[in-house]
Amino acid sequence: MALRARALYDFRSENPGEISLREHEVLSLCSEQDIEGWLEGVNSRGDRGLFPASYVQVIRAPAAEPPPPARYANLPAGGFEPLPPPAAAFKPAAQQQPPPAAAPEPFALPAAAGFPFPPAPYGGSYQPSQGSDDDWDDDWDDSSTVADEPGALGSSYPDYEAAGGAASGRYRLSTRSELSLGSRGAGGHPPGHPHPPGGGGPGPKSSATVSRNLNRFSTFVKSGGEAFVLGEASGFVKDGDKLCVVLGPRGPEWQENPYPFQCSIEDPTKQTKFKGMKSYIAYKLVPSHTGQQVHRRYKHFDWLYGRLAEKFPVISVPHLPEKQATGRFEEDFISKRRKGLAWWMDHMCSHPVLAQCDAFQHFLTCPSTDEKAWKQGKRKAEKDEMVGANFFLTISVPTGPGASLDLQEVESQVDGFKAFTKKMDESVLQLNHTANEFARKQVTGFKKEYQKVGHSFKCLSQAFELDQQAFSAGLNQAIAFTAEAYDTIGDLFADQPRQDLDPVMDLLALYQGHLANFPDIIHVQKGALTKVKESKRHVEEGKMELQKAEGIQERCNIISFATLAEINHFHKIRVRDFKSQMQHFLQQQILFFQKVTQKLEEALHKYDNV
Repeated sequence: MALRARALYDFRSENPGEISLREHEVLSLCSEQDIEGWLEGVNSRGDRGLFPASYVQVIRAPAAEPPPPARYANLPAGGFEPLPPPAAAFKPAAQQQPPPAAAPEPFALPAAAGFPFPPAPYGGSYQPSQGSDDDWDDDWDDSSTVADEPGALGSSYPDYEAAGGAASGRYRLSTRSELSLGSRGAGGHPPGHPHPPGGGGPGPKSSATVSRNLNRFSTFVKSGGEAFVLGEASGFVKDGDKLCVVLGPRGPEWQENPYPFQCSIEDPTKQTKFKGMKSYIAYKLVPSHTGQQVHRRYKHFDWLYGRLAEKFPVISVPHLPEKQATGRFEEDFISKRRKGLAWWMDHMCSHPVLAQCDAFQHFLTCPSTDEKAWKQGKRKAEKDEMVGANFFLTISVPTGPGASLDLQEVESQVDGFKAFTKKMDESVLQLNHTANEFARKQVTGFKKEYQKVGHSFKCLSQAFELDQQAFSAGLNQAIAFTAEAYDTIGDLFADQPRQDLDPVMDLLALYQGHLANFPDIIHVQKGALTKVKESKRHVEEGKMELQKAEGIQERCNIISFATLAEINHFHKIRVRDFKSQMQHFLQQQILFFQKVTQKLEEALHKYDNV
């Protein structure tokens, strides 16, 4: 007979491939074998898809013996390593059967662990370069780990940590105590698996926990935002790692960098190694707060970007200029990349949080010739514990009366910013296409057309020169000069995009990267708001203690403060950049047409003495 199951709880699908269930609904199962806590079947409405195995009870025939478990029977051999069989704790209490006395524990949990599995690490879209022109070389990297060596990547800029010993300036933050059941679930469910409502089985209503996102690949989950909101983050935070959000005239803002600085990128030079077998371009960096120049390759920028994108899930880390497989040593490409890196560096130095990050300071200040110091700092950055859910522990927000945010107003502001970024992204793409097309016409079409006019005037003057009359010599010379003027104007048109349109397109490319970052940032904040709404609903239904719901709201408040601070910083820097760039564009346009006018006036004066 066909396998059937009865739904024990309501379940609402949130992702493609899932189906919704209603309590007491009877479903047809495609297979009784679950894969990592999920079953496939057809509900009473004829929808086919996946649903949590712990939400249903298989209906078995009275005389039929259940077949032996055979997980992953439908997968090719060798495709996956078999996982431990699902524990009884994954099912509601009504289904659990006491194991034999000699049966081993289904999960051997380490006694020191605060929860069965660590929070999911951040898995952003950044991927390290593979086989690019700037792959890591042995002289700047090795397989050893020196993260624990003293002095590696110390907070030297500025020195926030007190000098009273290793423990000074450090404090432990934990969100687990507020949700003692949150880390495992009331029914003992390990994180990362679906929880039945109320913790699975009979028990007090106050033991309900906020459910986890079923899509474990969402940004909210991978960034650690979910683990933080559910109270599973715990770690030691140094004073120098604290990221302060303050209330400014426009709302939440990142606290300004007390030591602002800039960094120039100059003199890209081609260098070689391995007796000329390996070539690369090195850029000279001169930070204003040290005055000491260092040289960095593109691969070092690429490494830094990867570390920052991993560490800061609610901060828009500017994108680097694109890689290029061929033509890396051509002058035009080197110049374009240097300008793109200059814009990138300006945005890094202008951000109150990114500018003070230890990894960025190590990148700017570590001497180019000190390979050991570079490796120590690099390994230290890669061993940073304040990533994922623990990153949110470092955010310090205003406290006291009136400091709490109205989450409904926050949601409205974020929705408004989401609409703004969508419209801005469309406008940036349109402007970039228009500017690129216009520049192409100036370099090729306009130059060709103006020089064609000049050539026609030149042919006319050559025809007039066949007349040997003395009184026509002045006219011939004037027409010849006019031909030269139009030829020069054609060259001016071809060169002009470098002066005005190219800088605009460089800026647009940088902001396209920012606009690509914000959907993930908004997703983290939206995910936190969803958990708050769910916890409030549990409180109203009497399924959750008020204290637990307040803890979730407090942690969502932290994410909301950080998100609004980043939005305000984006608007602030956007106004600064586009004001400056539009002024530069119009000034260059004026200078260009003044040069054109000057050439035409010179040609006009040639006819005064004819």
